Amino acid sequence: MATRRITMTPGARRVLAAAGRLFYARGIHAVGVDLIAAEAGVTKKTLYDRFGSKDQLVVEYLADRDERWRAFLADRLQQVEPGSADRVLAVFDASRAWMTDSSPRGCAMINASAEISDPDHPAYPVITGQKTWMLDLFAELVREFHPTGAEELARTLLLLHEGALVAHGLRTFPDPIGHARDQARTLLDRA
Repeated sequence: MATRRITMTPGARRVLAAAGRLFYARGIHAVGVDLIAAEAGVTKKTLYDRFGSKDQLVVEYLADRDERWRAFLADRLQQVEPGSADRVLAVFDASRAWMTDSSPRGCAMINASAEISDPDHPAYPVITGQKTWMLDLFAELVREFHPTGAEELARTLLLLHEGALVAHGLRTFPDPIGHARDQARTLLDRA
C-alpha cells in the first residue's frame, strides 16, 4: 500500500515539528491535536486544513523520522569502503550516534508500533516499511563481502540491531548498541 504524503507549507512544517517532539516524548495516543496546534502556534483548523487528520499527521511524523534516519545512515555508510564487514558495523555505529543525539527514548518506529498494531492504520506501512528496509539493507551490506547466506545473516543482524534499540530505549543496561555491535562483529568474523 502506497503511503499518502502531503506537501509541506511553512505552517505544516511548524505543526510537524511540534507533533514530532510531542509524539516522541509523550506517545502518539497521549497527544491531542489541541496541544499540537498550541505548540505550533497555529489554530486547530489550520492543522486539519494542512493534514486532514491526526492519523495523517502521524504518517508524516514517522515518514519524516524515517527519511532523516536513512539520510543520516547513508552519510555514515558513504564514509566506509564498500565490500567489507565494516559497513555492517557502521550501521551499529550510526545507530549509537543517532540514539544518543536524537532518540534517547528508543526507536520512534518501535515506540509507534506499540501504539499502532492495526495493519489498516495509514502509518502502519511506514513502521513496517522502515524495518523491512533495514533488513534489506543488512542483506545488501552482507552480500558485498559474503554472498552465500546473506539473507539469514541479515535476519540475525536485524534482531541484534532492533533488540539493541529496544534495550537502549528501556535503559536495560549501559550501551546496548555497542554490545550488539560486538556481537555482530563476532558473527561477521565467523562468516
